[in-house]
Amino acid sequence: MTTTDFSTLTRFMAACRERVDAQMLRYLPDQHSPAPRLADAMRYAALGGGKRIRPVLVYGSCLLAGGRMEDADLPAVVIELIHAYSLVHDDLPAMDDDALRRGRPTTHIAFDEATAILAGDTLHTLAFELLANVGDYTDNQRISMVRQLSQAAGAEGMAAGQMQDMEANGQALTLAALERVHYLKTGRLITAALALGAIAAEAPPPLRQTLRAYGDAIGLAFQIQDDILDVTAATEELGKPSGSDLRHGKSTFPGLLGIDGSRARAADLCHQACTLLDAHAHGEGVDPRLLKDLAAYIVARTH
Repeated sequence: MTTTDFSTLTRFMAACRERVDAQMLRYLPDQHSPAPRLADAMRYAALGGGKRIRPVLVYGSCLLAGGRMEDADLPAVVIELIHAYSLVHDDLPAMDDDALRRGRPTTHIAFDEATAILAGDTLHTLAFELLANVGDYTDNQRISMVRQLSQAAGAEGMAAGQMQDMEANGQALTLAALERVHYLKTGRLITAALALGAIAAEAPPPLRQTLRAYGDAIGLAFQIQDDILDVTAATEELGKPSGSDLRHGKSTFPGLLGIDGSRARAADLCHQACTLLDAHAHGEGVDPRLLKDLAAYIVARTH
C-alpha cells in the first residue's frame, strides 16, 4: 500500500479528541452527584485516553455531508459513552478478565467489580438520556439516532457479537464465522458512528448508504489490524495486554490467514472503503480525503 501522509488527519483527530472530551466533561456526573464514587468511575472509564476513532468518524461523516462540527458534538459524545461502557464490561473478570486498558488499570481494578458494572450501565443509559434531551435536532433526527445506536449496540449488534465471541473461546471458527462475529462486535458501532454524523448533517440517502458500506469495510479492517497487533505488538505499545486472544483460545485473522494474509485482507478492505468514497469526491462540494486517510490509518496504526 502507498505510504500516506497522516499529518492533516493527525491534526483533525487531535481536534476531535479535544472537542469530544470537553463535551463529555459537560455531561458526565461529578462529585456533586448523589453517588460520587460512581461518578468518579464513570469519568475514569470515559475520559481515560484512547484514540477516539468513533467520535472522529462522527465528525468526519458529518463534515462530508456538509454539516458543521457543532452538529456532530452530541452524537460524538454518545458513541464514545457506548464504546466506553462496552470496554468496562469487556474487561470484567466474567468476560475477558483484563487488568490493563489504555495503559492504566481497568475500571474494575481501579475501583471494584460492582462499581465497574454500575459505571458501565450508567454510561450506557447516559448516552440515550443525552440523545433524548440535548442539542438542536428535530424529533425525526433524534428518533433516527436512537434507532441507529440501539440497534448497533444491542441484541443484533455489539452485544450479540460479544456473546458470540465468548461462546467461540476454544473453538476453531471459519473465516466467514469470524468475520460475522467481528462485524457484530466491532463493525456495527463503527458504522453507527458514521450514520450518526450523517443524520446530524441531514445527509441524503445515497450518501448515507455509501457511508454505511464504508463503515462495514473499515470496521472489519479495524478488527483485523487489532488481531495483528495482538500478535506483533508489545503490551507497552498497545496499552493493554498483548497475546490475550491466544490466552483465551480465540480464533483470529492471523490464525486463519497468517500475518501477511491478514495485512493483505485489511489493505483490500481499506481500498474498497476509499473507492466507495470516490463517488462523492466530485460535484457535491464535499472532500472525502479525511475519511480516506482514516481508512489508511486504521490499517497502518501500531496501537
